[in-house]
Amino acid sequence: MTDSAAREAMEYDVVVVGGGPSGLAAAIRLKQLAAAAGRDVSVCVLEKGSEIGAHILSGAVMDPRALDELLPDWKERGAPIDTPVREDRFLILREQKAWRIPNGLLPRLMDNHGNYIVSLGNVCRWLGGVAEALGVEIYPGFAAAELLYDDAGAVRGVATGDVGIGRDGARKADYQPGMELHAKYTLFAEGARGSLAQLAMAKFNLRDGVDPQKYGIGLKELWEVAPERHQPGLVIHSQGWPLPDDVGGGSFLYHYGERLVSVGFVVHLNYANPHLSPFEEFQRFKTHPAIRDTFAGGKRLAYGARAINEGGLQSVPKVAFPGGALVGCAAGFVNLPRIKGSHTAIKTGMLAAESAFAALGENRARDTLAAYEDAWRASWVYEDLWKVRNVKPGLDRGLWYGTVHGGIHMWLNDLGLGALVPWTLRHKGSDHAALKPAAQVPPIAYPRPDGVLTFDRLSSVYLSNTNHEEDQPSHLTLRDPAVPTAVNLAVYDGPEARYCPAGVYEFVDAEGGGRRLQINAANCVHCKTCDIKDPTQNIRWVTPEGGGGPNYPGM
Repeated sequence: MTDSAAREAMEYDVVVVGGGPSGLAAAIRLKQLAAAAGRDVSVCVLEKGSEIGAHILSGAVMDPRALDELLPDWKERGAPIDTPVREDRFLILREQKAWRIPNGLLPRLMDNHGNYIVSLGNVCRWLGGVAEALGVEIYPGFAAAELLYDDAGAVRGVATGDVGIGRDGARKADYQPGMELHAKYTLFAEGARGSLAQLAMAKFNLRDGVDPQKYGIGLKELWEVAPERHQPGLVIHSQGWPLPDDVGGGSFLYHYGERLVSVGFVVHLNYANPHLSPFEEFQRFKTHPAIRDTFAGGKRLAYGARAINEGGLQSVPKVAFPGGALVGCAAGFVNLPRIKGSHTAIKTGMLAAESAFAALGENRARDTLAAYEDAWRASWVYEDLWKVRNVKPGLDRGLWYGTVHGGIHMWLNDLGLGALVPWTLRHKGSDHAALKPAAQVPPIAYPRPDGVLTFDRLSSVYLSNTNHEEDQPSHLTLRDPAVPTAVNLAVYDGPEARYCPAGVYEFVDAEGGGRRLQINAANCVHCKTCDIKDPTQNIRWVTPEGGGGPNYPGM
């Protein structure tokens, strides 16, 4: 850790950590309120990616509800949101067959008409321009690596990571200490499993009394397809094959833009079989007879992966604490059955901004924004999550039981009969605890990729434009270096080599015999799956040098 006396410090009213939809919405809303009140509020956004949007990965079908509230004239402003959903299909897959559920049987909450297919990365790039035009200072390529506290124990801001430190921990010729950013309030908008958000939750006991957060891993490819196979506005979701019935997950195909198709696959991370590989399941999915023709004559343009919050209402922690607040996916505001989180991210960013602005107007600083806690619970965000609160825990009790149970639950809410389901099912255990020893479950044989429709990890990582400074300390740290071989390999057959979608972890021959874990940190796409799924919680993900990681084009 750097001597804080050697670091320069900058002072702001509000510092926002993360340049995704929630962080940018918070920054924009603060400046809107300041302009309306004739006040000056200084706002800074730190983004660890090389540019705004570089690390953003989402499907995405966007519900514009929150954007309508934040920027009602977004269409006139030229937002990159121009493919409305025209057709919805939901498929149940078996290995060689597909059954379409009639739209009339689907709960209205699952209806995507009125929503838009977008590149969320491009939407964020556009929001970043809006924020800068309002006077927000945005610093891409700076990773917030450390929480700072005042003498009373409240968060006083963050420090960015040092740069120019070698793999051996020694300072190189280009060494520069991190920068401290002090604020009256700091908003954490890091996305799912944010590293500083995790520290804040532990420091202030924000998860006391709530269920464990549940996660999925989402893998996505962007394709340019043949003109005759492109149907702009078509949205297809599926569940079932290739996943076994005891593993939750599903897929999406979204047609939009100029011959673009987003294809993705989500695997719930509470699966039990350590032989399972989410990446390989995704590649298998594309070979289904109902899916593969979409890509005939097409070209894969990009690839990425990211963890997704799935716990819903039961897993949302306290969101306000002395000096700071959690917004968007950092707190877990994702509606899993709708496969949407950008609308709740934008809205919670706005609500936090409004609470912070009011506090600044009362000359307050670094106290707890209790008004934000009350505001999100009184907003449509709470209602959005309340209606689907039993879907994910139902799925964890069995895929088909959960699907029927969740459908009935959502239909009752659609019909205004939610009072008939007053109970709330609970989540049981963290995802990493679900893994069984390898000897207790069957191995899984995956086919070799053909390089046309299915691919390997390394060629996929190449398309993510991932880059890290090679000579830097690994941002993937082991609490105990002996555990990977003594426990993970011996008991679970080395699951990190399979749950990682980027080939970061591999077991190789060790000098003197045996095997050892090799960590290829340069491959990391910052999905956070290892931080979630490692069975002993021995792996800890921390921020690398700012600007490292993927640079997703149009994802």
